[in-house]
Amino acid sequence: MSGFTWHGGRLKEAQAAYGGDDWIDLSTGISPLVWTGVEEIAPDWRTLPEPDDLAALEAAAAAHFGVHPDHVCAIPGSEMGLRLVGPMLAMPGRWLVPSYRTHGEIFGEGCPVEHWEGAAEQVALLLANPNNPDGRVIPAARLRQWLAALERAGGWLVIDEAYADAVPSCSLASDIGDERRLVLLRSFGKFFGLAGVRLGFLLGPRGVVAQVRRAMGEWPVSAAAIAFGRAAYRDRQWIERAVGLLKARAAALDAVLARHGLDGRGDCPLFRQVAVPDGFVLFERLARRAILTRPFAENRHCLRLGLPGDEAALARLDRALADG
Repeated sequence: MSGFTWHGGRLKEAQAAYGGDDWIDLSTGISPLVWTGVEEIAPDWRTLPEPDDLAALEAAAAAHFGVHPDHVCAIPGSEMGLRLVGPMLAMPGRWLVPSYRTHGEIFGEGCPVEHWEGAAEQVALLLANPNNPDGRVIPAARLRQWLAALERAGGWLVIDEAYADAVPSCSLASDIGDERRLVLLRSFGKFFGLAGVRLGFLLGPRGVVAQVRRAMGEWPVSAAAIAFGRAAYRDRQWIERAVGLLKARAAALDAVLARHGLDGRGDCPLFRQVAVPDGFVLFERLARRAILTRPFAENRHCLRLGLPGDEAALARLDRALADG
């Protein structure tokens, strides 16, 4: 069980433990809506990525985020950006919990905090918005107040916006600038349903972006990541449609959960957290019906469920929850 409590995925491990091969993986927050243009992209595997192509990717992403390309750096996944920027800021960290387990590994010194009241401290405050695993969204107005207080004290605000594409209104991308002590991390794969591409972006002041570029070297991401990302971020029609579809599917999941006495919590449409007497019991029950979810060793009273990919998957979840 320990492997399933560390992060989502591990489908092969689940198959080995519980049997069966027709599994539904609801253990991650990755969108079940895969960007439809993926089959039309044919990356050139024979050559190293060209600088112009990398610049085009960052320009397409910057246009999507609403910032100047000079403030955007492509990286192989948003977690890589966090691991780079933590040491660069060279100050103690605070990270809001509960959240990603790896957030506690970003800073050389610091401590977790359950609440933040906008204190003016010379620290780097790290949080996820939308948060994982509970899906809470901190209003942008409150984040701007925290940013102002941190800036007055010489601190930084670092926001992991890996799920922000599904909740565009929560992003602070419009606040990025050279005079702001603000760094954002964005993920490509979670929203576009292509986690295996391993692509993310760091947004921040030009000075921070330049340091990250130097640390990443000439070829920070693959030719495939460049090709997929550049085309996907330009596909405004698909992006807008996906945001609407995710909301509708999340509402359908909420209805199924409610029918079985479960309150689906969270403002991120890619997953829901439910409060239960014992999350491991419900995890086991669903696993024996070939449905993988995410339990938490640090909080046995909750379980996270990702968004089912279609009506058939939602119906299977419905039947499994009914078969107590």
